[in-house]
Amino acid sequence: MKKITLSVIPGDGVGKEIMPHALRVLDAVAEVHGGLTFEKVEYPWSCEYYLEHGEMMPEDGLVQLTESDAVFLGAVGNPQLVPDHVSLWGLLIAIRRGFQQSLNIRHAKQIRGIDPPIKHANQFDLLVVRENSEGEYSEVGGRIHQGDDEVVVQNAIFTKKATKRAIDYAFQLAATRGKRVTSATKSNGIVFSMPFWDNVFQEVGKQYPDIEQQSVHIDALTAFLVTKPAEFDVIVASNLFGDILTDVSAAIMGSIGIGPAANLNVEGTYPSMFEPVHGSAPDIVGKGMANPIGQIWTGKMMLDHFGEEELGKTLLDIVEDVTEAGIKTPDIGGRATTGEVADAIIERVKSLT
Repeated sequence: MKKITLSVIPGDGVGKEIMPHALRVLDAVAEVHGGLTFEKVEYPWSCEYYLEHGEMMPEDGLVQLTESDAVFLGAVGNPQLVPDHVSLWGLLIAIRRGFQQSLNIRHAKQIRGIDPPIKHANQFDLLVVRENSEGEYSEVGGRIHQGDDEVVVQNAIFTKKATKRAIDYAFQLAATRGKRVTSATKSNGIVFSMPFWDNVFQEVGKQYPDIEQQSVHIDALTAFLVTKPAEFDVIVASNLFGDILTDVSAAIMGSIGIGPAANLNVEGTYPSMFEPVHGSAPDIVGKGMANPIGQIWTGKMMLDHFGEEELGKTLLDIVEDVTEAGIKTPDIGGRATTGEVADAIIERVKSLT
């Protein structure tokens, strides 16, 4: 019996509504598998926890999480209670940095039964590899002076080790897919970090002569994702550029609520973390209309991570069967509730036995 121990953090807003349904789906998948179980420990860390305790998670939070094989995260943030920079850096980014989750992988594809807002999407299927540990999201900088004399410095930090790791991983993924890698750059405007990024991309690319490779400026690349997404296979990008591109790629699927993500500790020294692309969506909390597909698809990426690729593929196929049957939440043109979508997926999973 293969046991996967999960640290479950539902988080804020719709994360708390969606997570129980996603866990039911994972349990159904494990039941069908027969040789797989999930052992779950749930943590209440959230903005509400912050209001009560003055911190997003306990001081020994990372120590507690190391007892698990993976972290399954819902959504973080409630700006009405806690400023976003406090909630994110106190939980989500604290876990990413503390567990050296240096890569963020996000998948976007045309899902059967969901009409993408772009009518010429042409069956796109792409992965974005985002450098997840440094870049524009560094903590180096500061503020001095006050009033009109105030000065703010925010340094973007790029190391060759981290840049090379992200780019090499992108080429490895492309070798298993469509053999195309696109690098997001802005070397015509950012004069130090982006030419460096380009140089590393070219250096790593020489090791993969059979893979088509190109560098595209981020502004043009964002436009091309909208106008011709099917032309892309694997995109590799810095922390900020990858963050932006993956929200765009989720949107062209039809809803940011269906996008999955994985934060990987590639060395295996700490747990990896799996989270949907969407946020806590405070505007729809309590309405039963939050889309569970992003969290469920994230579970599929987690199955892949633990070597259950065939099981993960089956789960995603079932999700598409459900959307094609018209069982969808309002954000993607349906009338079903969060629970009804999850129930339909579970019913089809159990029919495999």
